[in-house]
Amino acid sequence: MRTAVLGIALLLVGLVAMLAGVLPGPDAVAVAQRVWPILLFVVAITVVAELAAEAGLFALLASRLVRWGRGSAWLLWLLVVVLATLSTVFLSLDTTAVLLTPVVISLARHAGLPPLPFALTTVWLACTASLLLPVSNLTNLLAEHAIDEASAAGGGGPLGPAGFAALMAVPAVVAVVVPCVVLAVVFRHQLSRRYAVVSEPAGSGATETEARDSGAPEHDRFLLIAAATVVLVLLPLLVSGLPVWLPALVAAVVLGACFLVRRPTALRVALVPWQLVLLASGLFLVAEAAHALGLGTALAVVAGTGDDLPALLQLAGVGLLGANLADNLPAYLALEPIAGDPVRFAALLIGVNAGALITPWASLATLLWHSRLTAAGVAFGWGRFILLGLVVAPLTVVFSTVALWIVHR
Repeated sequence: MRTAVLGIALLLVGLVAMLAGVLPGPDAVAVAQRVWPILLFVVAITVVAELAAEAGLFALLASRLVRWGRGSAWLLWLLVVVLATLSTVFLSLDTTAVLLTPVVISLARHAGLPPLPFALTTVWLACTASLLLPVSNLTNLLAEHAIDEASAAGGGGPLGPAGFAALMAVPAVVAVVVPCVVLAVVFRHQLSRRYAVVSEPAGSGATETEARDSGAPEHDRFLLIAAATVVLVLLPLLVSGLPVWLPALVAAVVLGACFLVRRPTALRVALVPWQLVLLASGLFLVAEAAHALGLGTALAVVAGTGDDLPALLQLAGVGLLGANLADNLPAYLALEPIAGDPVRFAALLIGVNAGALITPWASLATLLWHSRLTAAGVAFGWGRFILLGLVVAPLTVVFSTVALWIVHR
């Protein structure tokens, strides 16, 4: 609710800026035209992810991971790393932080392992693995649009998901590896344990335990299959070059129709992330008004120019600081006009996405993750989170930016 209140307050500030003439009406309309497809995608993909979780898809995957881990905590953790990375890349960081966190906590407890290494893996990778595709993070969608606009102004074509992935591929890999190395070192003793694997009777399907863990009882097998099918069809469409809101919206409608038939009580207003939509809308308006007052000129002095390594590190570092002082979305919006070219946009995304690991408010996903952690009864104070973040965030941003420069110099 505090997110919604803040969003409404920001919308009111934007309205005042419009009435005062600071933000001209045509500029506000241009902002709305730019962001409605992005916000529609966020709503649709969130609904898909929530309904897939309701159908038991994530929990079923987790129960399989316990078996595939073969009793090794190290192997189980690596499988969680893969699942969290894929979830973030294709379904966005919020999906990983909000929906996957309680699943991996349950997974760890079911295996008799400490849940914290698995839970911290989800929130770190929710931020750092969100560099590869436009759909992985709201800031990426904004950056792709801005890069396409700059390219069109110069007579070039749109970047597209493939071009975006090519730009971000190497730093995205580095941004996943560095936090995992830190996690492996910090939690090496907990991850060196063994756990008992419950064997599945030969020739049987899912066990009763798996069905219970998945949240999908036998009479809801239809919903589980429907959710899996929708997600499998959706993933390649998100990188097909279609406007991402279109396949996401169709997927949400199809999956919603399945639930309407089988479990209509699951279709509730809370599925729609309306608080995030309000917050993002307010931030867009206020950021545009701030740029009209000269914010971009002031930030250009701090963020520098150029594509050499010191310049890219400077921009990524400013993005890291901005994200942890305010939040990654307003930090990106403030710095977007001075990014300039694709490589500088990539450095900015490294800073505001992979660097948002220190303060609780650096990413909304982190706050949502901690609320799920608390609800699951896992104690983890913000002091320790910040201390670990002070180690992993600079390392991740520096190594990822260096990788970006090496590939694109």
